[in-house]
Amino acid sequence: MNLIVYLAGQIHDDWREQLKAQAEKRNLPLTFVGPQTDHDRSDQIGEAIIGEQPGDYYRDEAASAINNFRTELLIQKADVVIGLFGEKYRQWNTAMDVTRAISLNKPTIIIRPESLIHPLKELSNKANVTVETIEQALDVLAYVYE
Repeated sequence: MNLIVYLAGQIHDDWREQLKAQAEKRNLPLTFVGPQTDHDRSDQIGEAIIGEQPGDYYRDEAASAINNFRTELLIQKADVVIGLFGEKYRQWNTAMDVTRAISLNKPTIIIRPESLIHPLKELSNKANVTVETIEQALDVLAYVYE
């Protein structure tokens, strides 16, 4: 049984590649999807598809519509959503994606450091599982196959 796993979280470091490499080492049958990780592509997709916009507001609105379409489709197709909350970056998109997954009753794993226990307490309460590391999230998925 292959699971489709949506990886929600910031796009500014290689946490997704680390998770994928560890999953591959464990021979877990997982297919990974997630948000557009090319920041410039994400910001410019509206104009790339529908044309030049008259200002920053409209440029962001056009890009957001297309990015939200992509995210909605991939989260709906996912079997599991993993949302990583780190300490360095603002986590608005991660919170939005995790909340959407929960509202769709998607099995959801949140990864967050100890320092974010309090600010994420309500979201963690709604998720199926909350862990502190990528390895622990993969342990949860590995358990499914036992």
